[in-house]
Amino acid sequence: MQTARLELRRFTPDDVDLIVALDSDPAVMRYITGGSATSRHEVVTEVLPAWLAYYEHSDHLGFFAAQERATGEFVGWFHFRPGAGRAAEEPELGYRLRRTSWGSGLATEGSRALIDHGFREHAVTRVDAETMVVNTASRRVMEKCGMRLVRYFHADWPVRIPGDEHGDVEYAITRAEWAASTTLPDGQDGRSPRSRAT
Repeated sequence: MQTARLELRRFTPDDVDLIVALDSDPAVMRYITGGSATSRHEVVTEVLPAWLAYYEHSDHLGFFAAQERATGEFVGWFHFRPGAGRAAEEPELGYRLRRTSWGSGLATEGSRALIDHGFREHAVTRVDAETMVVNTASRRVMEKCGMRLVRYFHADWPVRIPGDEHGDVEYAITRAEWAASTTLPDGQDGRSPRSRAT
């Protein structure tokens, strides 16, 4: 899948070093582990095998490496897959980008592409995303994608990090909300690529 600036592709076993490097930045991991890195052993034995397994069952759900179309440089990843106990028609959106790519609009661009593709090309009925209340940058991405705040909640995370006392938030967008946002030139409901430019 391509956007104006990104190519979203499937991960391969050769991407281990890219994931390890991304997860080694304390700023990237701040709202996930409090800044602790993911070990190479964990990436090799747990993380990447779980991501690769998604491709055996779906062509549009899973984890996708994001690279700049102009340079081919890896900038991070997006996921579009069902959360625990959820149906495939209700995927969860997620993203993790390198610090050098923050503030560039790439998180919004990749997220919109996955949301649009899910609603337009597949039987997706609802997309949700979660983050910490204090993670204002991630919340802005969700809002720019047309997602609305659904609820505040407190999760029992295995790692306690500063700010989690304020809880978490869930954002979501339904097929009906997405379709109502614009109309395609041929009269079908849905977003046109031009109407969702960053």
